[in-house]
Amino acid sequence: MAFAIEQLQKSVGLSVKALNSGDAETRLITESNLHRPGMALAGYLDLYTHQRVQVLGNTECRFLADLDDEARIKAFNNVLKFPIPCIICTEGNVLDDLLLGKATNAGVPIYVTDEPSTKFMYMLRDFLEDQFAPQQSLHGSLVDVYGIGLLIIGPAGIGKSEVALDLVERGHRLVADDVVMATRKEGQVLMGSGTDLVQHFMEIRGLGLVDVRAMFGIRAIRFQKRIEVVVNLHPWDPDEEYTRLGMVEETYDILGAQLPLVMLPITPGKNVTVLCEVIAMNHLLRHYGYDPAEVFAERLAERIRKKGMAGADPGRGIEYFEHDYE
Repeated sequence: MAFAIEQLQKSVGLSVKALNSGDAETRLITESNLHRPGMALAGYLDLYTHQRVQVLGNTECRFLADLDDEARIKAFNNVLKFPIPCIICTEGNVLDDLLLGKATNAGVPIYVTDEPSTKFMYMLRDFLEDQFAPQQSLHGSLVDVYGIGLLIIGPAGIGKSEVALDLVERGHRLVADDVVMATRKEGQVLMGSGTDLVQHFMEIRGLGLVDVRAMFGIRAIRFQKRIEVVVNLHPWDPDEEYTRLGMVEETYDILGAQLPLVMLPITPGKNVTVLCEVIAMNHLLRHYGYDPAEVFAERLAERIRKKGMAGADPGRGIEYFEHDYE
């Protein structure tokens, strides 16, 4: 619990101060949901979710303040008799010494923040959801190409790092190389980042370690990026059938999220870097409602329909050159 509070202040910037010396080291937060124990203070405990972080706002604190000492202790004991992780008072509300002493004896840490209840609960829940989000380490390179997070995967030695380095040299931004930490957020959102140890170092076979941030500057890196497209580099296999029109979209599963997958066979002379840029731009076009494969299919269907009509001329791309012979 103490570690979570320190991380909350460091990562989110919320100011949270301890009011007593509760046993914060052994109190565990086991879920991201929060609870305001208004009904529990009033004595209704049937549906009390004590395993959640308890948040006391203006309503709960003023309810306790309006009770006499005996009734206030009884109401507060309704909460303390459960193994709750902690109590956080919002909007600068402070419990009196009598209640703080009861909480200390029960080993329950009490904290206070000046933030309003709604804002604090939103930010705390978002922080906890991030901490509880499932993670998976992936072998590959994650690069921000035209605002699209491309995860480049493939067998060892295929050239993933070299492609990522070439993309950085062309003005794109490296997120992580070799080890990519994927975190599943809400829906199909997957966030990718590097590790504390590797960060923006790259290992290039035959060259060694390259510090991208030191060599190319701060504009060449990102610390996190949403993973949106997976590019699988693999040696050309003459027995495998590769898509040529892109009418059938393959997917790649990461932590239950289905991401678009592009199988990119590697052959001598193929400019993989340019192809990765095209993949990113093509994904942007599809995101904004333009699918080249669908447009071509519609043109082809229209041409087949016209060809079946009597006297239909297949035509040509330019009907009249207008004396332009360049």
